[in-house]
Amino acid sequence: MYKFLPEEVTKGMIVLKFGGTSVGTTESLQNVKSIVESLDSDAVVVVSALGGLTDRLIATAKKAASGDSTYIEDFEAMAKRHYDIIEDVVAQDVRRSTLSAIQPLLNELRRLYDGVSLIADLPERTLAQIVSLGERMSSVIVADMIPAARHENSLDIIRTEKWFDKNIASTELTERLIREHLSEGPYPVIMGGFISSDKDTGEITNLGRGGSDYTAALVAAALDAEVLEIWTDVDGFLTADPRVVPNARVIDEMSFVESMDLCTFGAKVIYPPTIYPVFHKNIPIRILNTHSPDAPGTLISDHSSANAAGCDGITNGAPTLQPDRIVAGISALKDEALITLRGRFASDAAKISSRAFNALSLKGLSPHLIPTCDSINSFSFVVAGSEAMQAVRLLKEEFAPELVDNSLEVIEMTRGLASLAAVGDNLRTVPSMSRKLEGELEKSGIRVIGTANKSSETNIAFIIEEADVTPALKALHAAIFE
Repeated sequence: MYKFLPEEVTKGMIVLKFGGTSVGTTESLQNVKSIVESLDSDAVVVVSALGGLTDRLIATAKKAASGDSTYIEDFEAMAKRHYDIIEDVVAQDVRRSTLSAIQPLLNELRRLYDGVSLIADLPERTLAQIVSLGERMSSVIVADMIPAARHENSLDIIRTEKWFDKNIASTELTERLIREHLSEGPYPVIMGGFISSDKDTGEITNLGRGGSDYTAALVAAALDAEVLEIWTDVDGFLTADPRVVPNARVIDEMSFVESMDLCTFGAKVIYPPTIYPVFHKNIPIRILNTHSPDAPGTLISDHSSANAAGCDGITNGAPTLQPDRIVAGISALKDEALITLRGRFASDAAKISSRAFNALSLKGLSPHLIPTCDSINSFSFVVAGSEAMQAVRLLKEEFAPELVDNSLEVIEMTRGLASLAAVGDNLRTVPSMSRKLEGELEKSGIRVIGTANKSSETNIAFIIEEADVTPALKALHAAIFE
């Protein structure tokens, strides 16, 4: 089958995560089976719910809460999908056992939907129970599909605690439970990602967006795995979004920081927090394609191979840097908003940023970019568009005294923007890179609203109109990689 790391490495423990697109169809599940059965290492396999199921579980719950009785038809369609998958991928002599494990979970799902419909409300606790059933069912099916595998219930292993109004992993307890449940065979072990339980109450919770990736990373770190493999539906990290730039190429190798930056700026390959547990243990990550398992994918480690991306710098006659590549990739994050505070109080950047970011972070909001200000008496930062109105309200509350005495004149919000970033460990080796990239955008008629080239050693980001994202990505990709 496939072989990605040296022989002495592949013999250690590995952790594999298969996302929804990898467990969404009979064909993709057969690929998962082949991949796992070909392993010559002890392995823990973390799986998501069947492709698209989580969104449908949520949509059906909302439908039931609204009084729409067609939620019953949706439930029956989801149940049939699981029955059909079991029929296709589980051996006949095991099928009865699989159905006996899945049927109570489907019965639980139906009871939850009926309850939501009855009270015409969807409590957060109930929604967490509903959503958890996706991974609880898929992990049973995958375990029964692979004859040598055993199943572990993630609700018994991954524990969370409250941090403000969010559920976050209770890391010390979770690490201990991972070791207790998973340190010994038989292997492979199959478990669901994303789902968890509260360490104090035992209530079902989840790890939120990207939770399956994060589950796999927690397991890999706790078990000191040799490698974490993220199996998805793409060949790895690419130099740009291939839907926008068709000739984008796979990045063979990159650093942890480069991968985090690209994800932060919109590359939806893995969820950035996934990287932290394995980064601290220096456990490499491989991004691999379930539908093309022999493709080499992208290797993420503590340092990137200099020539991996095949890029020497700006290609239109500008100086190049050999042998190190300068830019690993480019990415864009849409639906951004620029918040600007103006007035003489804003000239004290340290004080105003401390107060502003503290006020926002207490409510779970995350400013993620600080562009260069156009005036000494202004301070700006970027937030997600969905957080913009709340951010302005919180800032007006925080700076009410300054707004009254006019030391802070106005708090402005501009929406409909995007953050476009070039990412690379070696960006700072070319001091003029920011100016060169901005020049490429301007040559293509793209207005740069703001630039953030001092907040990070590994990325240069530009604030542009959201409508300009496609031509901007094409222009920079052509200048850097082609």
